[in-house]
Order: sequence, then structure tokens, then C-alpha cells
Amino acid sequence: MAALSIQERKRLRQIGHALNPVVMTGGQGLTENVIEEIRRALNDHELIKVKIAGEDREARAAAITEIAEATESQIVQTIGKIVLLYKKAQQQNPKLSNLVRYAHSAR
Repeated sequence: MAALSIQERKRLRQIGHALNPVVMTGGQGLTENVIEEIRRALNDHELIKVKIAGEDREARAAAITEIAEATESQIVQTIGKIVLLYKKAQQQNPKLSNLVRYAHSAR
């Protein structure tokens, strides 16, 4: 997986600004069901926000890294408890993809 260029990362952050978290980890932490839901959301939307529960920064950072590795996605940005993840879809769906839906806002 190639690293994102500075321009790509900036464009994805601009698009991500308009998004709300689609997956939130709960009190049980990072379960296989949560990982599977993140995979599904990334496949549909390509660019998503995930809210990580917990007050411990190191635990949140570890969970974010684990999510990125498990879903083979790239971390675009992390602000507090919110992480912006990107993974190019194999078959892009223009009706669901946030990259297509919000492309006009990234100019």
C-alpha cells in the first residue's frame, strides 16, 4: 500500500471535514464485529470517520493502528477520539463513495 502524497492527504482531509463518524467503538472496545463494520463502511464509502471510545491516549492510538492494519486502510488524520480512514474501493459506487459525493468540496 503506497503512502498518500501531501496533496492527496490534504484533499481527503477537506472531504473528511464534512463527514460524521459512521462507526463508534463501544465499551467492549475493538471487537471483530466492529472491525467487520469498518471494513464494510470502507468498502462502501472509501473515506470514513471512526470514533474511538476511551480516555487513555495510548490505548486509542493502539486501537487506531490495529484498525488500520486489520482493514488494510490508511490513517489520513487523527483528531482527539476521531480517526479519518481511507481505503480505495475495488469497485467504486458513485452513490455511496464519499470521494465522489463530496468531490466538489475539496477544491
